[in-house]
Amino acid sequence: MIYAVWLPLLLPLIAAPAARRIAEALTPRPAAWLLTATTLTLAVCSTAALGLLVVAGALLLPPVAALGDLIRPPAVGDAPLTGLAAGAAAALLCVSTAVLVRAVRRRVAELCEARALMGRPKAGDLSVLRDGRPDAYALPGRPGRIVVTTGMLQALEPAEREALFAHERAHLTGRHHLFLAAAELAALCHPSLRSLRPSIGYALERWADESAAAAVGDRSLAARAIGRAALAARNAPPSRPGAALAAAAGPVPRRVAALLGRGPAAAPRRGRTARVLAGVLLACLVMSAGAALDAATDLHSSVETAQGETGS
Repeated sequence: MIYAVWLPLLLPLIAAPAARRIAEALTPRPAAWLLTATTLTLAVCSTAALGLLVVAGALLLPPVAALGDLIRPPAVGDAPLTGLAAGAAAALLCVSTAVLVRAVRRRVAELCEARALMGRPKAGDLSVLRDGRPDAYALPGRPGRIVVTTGMLQALEPAEREALFAHERAHLTGRHHLFLAAAELAALCHPSLRSLRPSIGYALERWADESAAAAVGDRSLAARAIGRAALAARNAPPSRPGAALAAAAGPVPRRVAALLGRGPAAAPRRGRTARVLAGVLLACLVMSAGAALDAATDLHSSVETAQGETGS
């Protein structure tokens, strides 16, 4: 167990870069799903590995051993090393949990404050704020709202406003805030997963860009609306909550270039490199999940042996 348990903690160092490269070769929607699923899988496996280390170390303590009816010390590796690893894992879990709870509370407070500012929901999904700073974003909740300031409305032409609203509406209907929340929470479980957060955000914005272009039936109009919205908001500090997605966020020039390219989306770049990276990513995910499961099974067997339930 002491050897297999380290794999879920090390594999994100390889899997995260591979996932980013593969996502660049996919259309936006599959890329968003792939990156989010990869991030969650690696986060769960690494957290489980830390938990197993803590349990293995705790079993060496006499009170815990007595509570578990252990008649002999469990075979969990070198005792000093296991104890040291368990202490470090416990500290990391405590810090991660505290940071995660704080992040969730902050996001919830921001959303509640933003929704209170909207007042009671009116007909439709559009809320206009009297604010000279140009801004527009999708505010998740029940019901979801498209929030736009008077400054943004003045900066865009009527047709461009419709494209912008279609972009934000795509965020709401696709529940993109859940993808973003999953990425942010997973990044708190393992430092290497933080590098996937910008890629997931970019994939979600590209997903909404394509939905907006399809809704208005004009890719050039969608690209122009996004570009002008970003230019209008470039000097205005955003007043939106952190959990909200906005058309003016992210690498806008890349998104505009993709909209102005041929076809409904940038052509996927398939080839030998993409296939190799896909194999590396799949191997990392399988190994991470398999190692966590193997470590848990090994620990369970060690506990049974220590309890005298098996002779092996």
